[in-house]
Formats: sequence, C-alpha cells, structure tokens
Amino acid sequence: MHEQFYLAVDIGASSGRHVVGCFDGQRLRLEEVHRFANGPVNVLGSLHWDMLALWQHVQDGMARACERFGDRFQSVGVATWGVDFGLVGRGDTLLGNPYHYRDRQTDGILQRAFSIASREEIFAATGLQFMQFNTLYQLLAMRMARSPILEAADSLLMMPDLFHWLMTGVKANEFTNATTTQFYDPLHRRWAVELLAKFDLPTRILGDVVEPGTRLGPLVHDVAASTGLSHAAVVAPATHDTASAVLAVPARSGGAKPDWCYISSGTWSLLGVELAQAVVNDDCLRLNFTNEGGAGHTTRLLKNIAGLWLVQECRRVWSRGGRDYSWDQLEQMAMAAAPRASLINPDDHVFLAPADMAREIAEFCRRTGQTVLESEGAIVRCALESLALRYRRVLEWLEELSDSRIATIHIVGGGAQNRSLCQWTADACGRPVVAGPIEATATGNLAMQAISAGSIASVAEAREVIRTSFDVETYEPRAMDEWDEAYQCFLKLCDG
Repeated sequence: MHEQFYLAVDIGASSGRHVVGCFDGQRLRLEEVHRFANGPVNVLGSLHWDMLALWQHVQDGMARACERFGDRFQSVGVATWGVDFGLVGRGDTLLGNPYHYRDRQTDGILQRAFSIASREEIFAATGLQFMQFNTLYQLLAMRMARSPILEAADSLLMMPDLFHWLMTGVKANEFTNATTTQFYDPLHRRWAVELLAKFDLPTRILGDVVEPGTRLGPLVHDVAASTGLSHAAVVAPATHDTASAVLAVPARSGGAKPDWCYISSGTWSLLGVELAQAVVNDDCLRLNFTNEGGAGHTTRLLKNIAGLWLVQECRRVWSRGGRDYSWDQLEQMAMAAAPRASLINPDDHVFLAPADMAREIAEFCRRTGQTVLESEGAIVRCALESLALRYRRVLEWLEELSDSRIATIHIVGGGAQNRSLCQWTADACGRPVVAGPIEATATGNLAMQAISAGSIASVAEAREVIRTSFDVETYEPRAMDEWDEAYQCFLKLCDG
C-alpha cells in the first residue's frame, strides 16, 4: 500500500506535541513536527488552562505538519488528560477558560458531595475512583459558587472535545474521556443523569457519546485554509491520553483473565488492566479503583498514582533557585545516592500541589521518623523508589480485583525513558518490566485513526503493528530480599 499519513495532537498537563504517523501497511513511523509548553495560568487566585493559546498552538502545529508533509493527511485527532472541560453557551460561545484540575475550588468538596449522595451511591452509578478534581466535583463547586457560566451553559465538552469542536463545529463527547467525569455509568454505557439531577446539576449540557474512531467531519473552512490541511478528516481517537497510551501497549492478549498490566507513566502514573467489562463492587470501592473506557469497547480497571510529578516539581523549584538540572543529571544523581534511605507515600495529599516539593518530601521523612534527605539525588531516589513500591501495592490490589496473576508489567509513556524507575519497578514488584513505546499516547492516537480509515483492522492488529515498529527494553527483577524488607517499611507509611 502507499504510505498513509495521520496527525496526532497530544496535549499533556505540561506540554503538547504534534506527531505525524507514516504507515506503510506494516510499520508505523513517527515524526514530531511541533512542540509547545502548557501549564496553569493563575487568574485572580484561580488556576485555568489558557484555551485560546492552546488552540493557536494546535493550529500552528497543523500548519507545520502541512509544511513538512504537504496536504496528504488522512485525518487528525486530539488526545489530552481527563476530567477538565469547557462550557459552551448560546451561539457557540466559549464561556471562559477551563479550570485546571489542581485549582483549589474543589478543596473539601468530597465531604460536601457525600452529604448529598453517599460514597456508595456515587460509586454504584459510576464505578469511578474518588478524586476531588473529577468533573462531577468541579461542576458541584461551580454550582455552590453560583457560577454564572454554569447557568449560561448549553454544552459541556471535555478538553479534546473542545478542540475537535473548534476544528469541525461538531459537538460530541468521546467515550473514553466521558468516563473520567464521574457521571458516566460504565455498566449501562450512558450518562448517569439521575446522579447529576440529585446534585442539582444541569443534564442539558450533556451531548451524544461517540466511540473512539468516530469520524467527526472535515475541518471547517477557516481552519483548513489557515493550516493548509484541506483534505484531512477529524477523527476522535481514544481522546483520554491514557486510553490512547494503553492502546499502544505492545502486549499479546492472553486468555479470559489478564496476564499483563500497564503503567502509563508521565506526570501521573496509571496502573491497570484491560477488561471486557467494568468491575463495580464493594472491593473496588474499598480500594478506590476506577473503571474508565478503553479502545475496542474495553474497560480500563486502574488506579491513579502520583507519577513523575514528584520529580518534575522538585526540578522546577531547583531550577528557579539556579540549579537547572537535566533529567539525565537527576537520574545519575539518584543512582549515586544511598538506596532506600527513606521512603514516602507518593499519594499522600501533601504532595498534590505543594509550593516546594523537595521540602515537602524532606518534611514527610522528618515527620515519620526517617532520615531527613538533603541532597537532590537522595530526594529524587526517594521519590522514584517510593513510586516503585507504590506500584507493588497497587499491583497486589489489582490482582485481587481482577482475580488474575499478572506476569508482566508494561511501562509506556515518558517514564519508560527513566531506566532507574523501570529497574526499581521490576525489583520492587518482582516481575519483568517491558518499557516502551515512549510516545505511547501519540502512537495509540495514530493507530486508532488508522483503524478508523480501515488501514488497520482491529486493536489486536494495531498492537502487532506497534510491536513491529518500536523497540522495547526488558528489565528483570533483582535484589528481591532487600526490596521485600523495604516494602514492609513502606506499608507502615501508607493508609491505603
């Protein structure tokens, strides 16, 4: 077949990129053509995403793709993080800039929510992990603040849905991102409108839910003219970045029960398995796992874990103080530090949005009677080793919930580049770790576009293509006794 071209727009919480996928029928080749910074903007004490700047970046990247490859693209699709959204009013008016999920408006919101509907009732309706920044609680905070934007809204669009609307004029809620809201019913595959009504939240703002691979339409005239992409269709991939990343896991499906798990490793770590249906029961509620939509009508049973955010924030603070370390330098410094000197619970609330992450890590060690870490290398090693031990705890719970034995851990995304984290994960969990591909979200996005075009037949075939196209590295476990001892110390630091 002639080489086909697809364009993935991959926007994360700290940066975005445009990646071209060139598919020759057997192998997928990637080329990044544009990259831009992203992050929250503080507006009068509230954190927002700069939607208009992001939209300009999206168009700039599309234009650069056209400059590099010409007007030969089959399609373009956007994937971002979950939970955050924009509201659209009458006359297709974007009502303000979307809130950032780390904004303080949802502090203390869970207890307010539970006074309206119990934890058990919310979970039974949605099967979702409880996190204060879930879309449900953002909307509830807006209602309690009597937000005029919420009152004026006609449509709710998740972040990638917003970009697809700006590209096509079509409003649609893609399935995988809709499942991150905590008002989507994974068992009946529909909006949990009864739950929203109980919170006195408007259901009129909910649109049609479309599956990954849906062709939304052509680019509107102005966007096609400004970018040069006059022939490209807009296809909704698995728009939640983790769903696209999981599609890119180069695993072979086993029997009825999963024998592999994934860790989508970036700012967050998402550890889970792929299942045919959601797990909504008392054990899943007790362990605070989540059921999110996946490609190919699957469910991703997973738990959100603090990820490389711990190190990213340390690096940011150190850079601000004049110590501007590269990622390679930080990893070398961590390798040189003493192993397992002190440990933290990465998911402790104090690490959600501290002013100084390194100081918060040192303070946690002091508060728990451990060695107070001072050097940058020791702090980074503590964060990464603690993440590896947290993975072990979550893996044990995951095996309990899925009634399966996980033989292999796949790490995809940016964390697959961190050799120390990959090795320590293998050591802590006692399982081989297969690392790669690194650009997993973009790869899964491109693969879904190729499935939509009919160039790839299925998710299983897409994974065969990905195995052929990208190198991976395998890490075997070692020093098990030392990590077993550290794990017992780690468990004492964690509430669950």
